[in-house]
Amino acid sequence: MQGLDGVIRNYAWGSQVDIARLQGREHPAELPEAEEWFGAHPSAPSILDDGRPLDSAVASEPARFLGARVLGRFGPRVPFLLKLLAAAKPLSLQAHPNARQAHSGYQRELRIGIDAAYRNYVDGNHKPELIVALTEFRALCGFREPAECADQIEALGVPGLERLVATLRDRRAGLRRAVTDLLAMNRDECRELIGHAAKAAAEHTAGLGPADSADLAELARYYPDDPGVLVSMLLNHVKLEPGEAVYMPAGNLHAYLSGFGVEIMAASDNVLRGGLTSKRVDVPELLRVLDFRAMPEPRTTASDAGDVRTWPVPIDDFSLRRARLSGESIEFDLDGPRICLCTGGSVTVADSDGQVRLAPGRAAFSAAAAGTLRASGEGELFVASA
Repeated sequence: MQGLDGVIRNYAWGSQVDIARLQGREHPAELPEAEEWFGAHPSAPSILDDGRPLDSAVASEPARFLGARVLGRFGPRVPFLLKLLAAAKPLSLQAHPNARQAHSGYQRELRIGIDAAYRNYVDGNHKPELIVALTEFRALCGFREPAECADQIEALGVPGLERLVATLRDRRAGLRRAVTDLLAMNRDECRELIGHAAKAAAEHTAGLGPADSADLAELARYYPDDPGVLVSMLLNHVKLEPGEAVYMPAGNLHAYLSGFGVEIMAASDNVLRGGLTSKRVDVPELLRVLDFRAMPEPRTTASDAGDVRTWPVPIDDFSLRRARLSGESIEFDLDGPRICLCTGGSVTVADSDGQVRLAPGRAAFSAAAAGTLRASGEGELFVASA
């Protein structure tokens, strides 16, 4: 067991308060702190107490750090990446590739420098992800049923959106054609339609509900001529309370709007953006990987066993548990590498290699060879594993 220092990512949409406050640092921070990574992704590997980057340590002793099962299944790498995510502004409209798409895309782009601004694939891995809310968390997650979208948009009564409504009612064209057409619109036409749609939605007389209307107004304020604002009307608008979660499979269009949470994903940083950002947008590649099936309910059903909550997901790259401790000790018999992250109180984590006391916002790494993981103290602990 060793302490693990995460790596802060200073993206423009990040909060200057959330991560700093959790860790007891002076806030607001000088720069927006959007994410803190706890893992071994080569773009930003965390640092062990002994000074080694986690990816280098794993490469030096893969069997000890990963265990036979994880090493055999995923090769010599930690297959998951744990993050704190703090969104003060909306993130980009985006999706992530599946394993086949990521592998082929990465191979195609091997000739491009890894830091090139026009590169889409920085690794060959897929990126399904789970976000668990620590505060109220707002997000756009997956497509709604086309007929429902058509009814709500038609009820807004905005001239110029008739073609979109007709496309959504066409069972052969549906969402794919609607999204393709919207993302191809010119900025001037978008600005006019966004302005009219936001105004109509704000009146609450018909069409979108109050929460959806508020999200549309916020996006229109940040991105008044971005086609992604119109695409947002086709997505599920979700508000999570603390402890609730959303699972985003590969190919599902989404955008996190605001809030603070713990996120876990397959160890990848492949992001394909379609709008709501100043970063690189590649609409053709995004359309190539999108899954246009509707997602009726994005929230993930939690499973509680005493003081431990899990959020089951249909992949084996990662698993996430949250333990709430009140003086007792809890054991986790987990095969493979484990990353522990404290989000409240004071928690001691231990294995056969030793123990680490964690304050809020601090993390520790437990190697597979160190056996059963034990947690004690009073506080809240997230445990990530394969």
